[in-house]
Amino acid sequence: MRPLTAAQTVAAAAVLARLARGRRRLPPLRALPDAGVTVSVVIPARDEAARIVPCLRAVLAAPAVSEVIVVDDGSRDGTAEVAASLGAKVVTAGPLPGGWVGKQWALHQGVAVAGGEVVVTLDADARPEPGLFGALAQALQRYDLVSAAPRFVCDGVLEQALHASMLTTLVYRFGPVGPASPPPPHRVVANGQCLAFRREQMTEVDGFALVRDRMTDDVALARRLAARGWAVGFLDASALLEVDMHDSAGELWREWGRSLPLRDVTGCGWQAADLAVIWLTGALPMLRLAAGRPTGLDAALLTVRLLLAGALRGSYREPGVGLLLSPLLDPASAFRLTQATLRPVRTWRGRTYPDTAGARNVSGGARRAQPGRTAAR
Repeated sequence: MRPLTAAQTVAAAAVLARLARGRRRLPPLRALPDAGVTVSVVIPARDEAARIVPCLRAVLAAPAVSEVIVVDDGSRDGTAEVAASLGAKVVTAGPLPGGWVGKQWALHQGVAVAGGEVVVTLDADARPEPGLFGALAQALQRYDLVSAAPRFVCDGVLEQALHASMLTTLVYRFGPVGPASPPPPHRVVANGQCLAFRREQMTEVDGFALVRDRMTDDVALARRLAARGWAVGFLDASALLEVDMHDSAGELWREWGRSLPLRDVTGCGWQAADLAVIWLTGALPMLRLAAGRPTGLDAALLTVRLLLAGALRGSYREPGVGLLLSPLLDPASAFRLTQATLRPVRTWRGRTYPDTAGARNVSGGARRAQPGRTAAR
C-alpha cells in the first residue's frame, strides 16, 4: 500500500469512528419556561449596535431571566445607548489590562456584577427562544459548564455552502455535538456564543482570568475547566437558539476561518494531525474527483460527506442547495485552516493581541493543572 493511501485510510478510520459517536448523541435541549433559579444573562458587546437589538428583545422577554447585563467594551457606535433604551443594565468596561483579550475582560466584569445563581453568556448575534434559559439551568444539574450549539442563519447559497464546509471540519476533528461520553480535556470543544454556569462556582475559580489571553476563549475555558474536574457539556440547542454569525461569505472566510484551527489551545502534534485528517478525508477526494481520478476510498469518503451534508440540515434555519454544494468547497476550507494555523491573525475589532501560543497552550497547561472542586449536583 502506498504511503498516501495508507495515511488516507488511517484518517478515514478516525473520521468514521468520530461520526459513529452520533448514534449515541445526547438528546437536544427542550424548552423549559421556568428556570427554577435566578438567571443573569451577560452580553459582551463592542460596536454591536446594528446586531444587538433582536438579541436583547428576546432575552428581555424571557420570563426565566432575572436580569440582562450588557458590558459595553469601548463601543463607538452607540451600543450602550441602544442597550439602555431597551431596558438592559449597561456596564461600562474598564480599560483593558495588559495580557487580556477584550471579550474575556468584558465577561469577567459582567459576571462580577451579576446577581443570578446561574449566568448565561450570549454573543450579540444570538437569537434565543424563551425556553432556552430554563433548559440551560436544568442542564446545570448534570454539568458544571454548558455550551449550546445553535441553528445558523446564512445569507445566500455561497455563505451557506462555505459555512457548512467549515462546520464539517469541526465534525471531522471532534465528532458531532452532544457526545454521550466526555472527551479527554485536551479535546473538549465549546461554543462561546452561548455558555451557562453557576455564578459562584465560576467566580471561585476566576474562570475568565484563567484564559485571559486566548483568542479561542470558549474552547480554552472549557478545556481548562475540564482539566480541573468540571463536567463540561456541549449540547444541541438548535431548536432554542439561532445565530446570524456573519453578513457575507467574505466575512465568514476571514473571521470564522481565523478561529477554526483552535491554534492557541491545541498542541502542535494535534494541529498537524487535525490538518492531515481534513486534507486527506475532505480536500483530497474532491480534488481527485475534479481531476477525474478518484479512488474507491475517495468515492466512499465523498459518499460519507454527502450524507453528513444531509445530517447538517437541522443546523440551519433555512437549509438549501448550499448544503449539497458544500463539499465542493472542502479544499478551500482545508486551505483556510492551514493558512490560519501557519499565519494566525490576532486582531479583533481594532485591537491587536500578542501571539502567546508559541510559549504555551491551554491544552498543555490544562494537563498540568491540579483538579479543583466540582460543585455538588
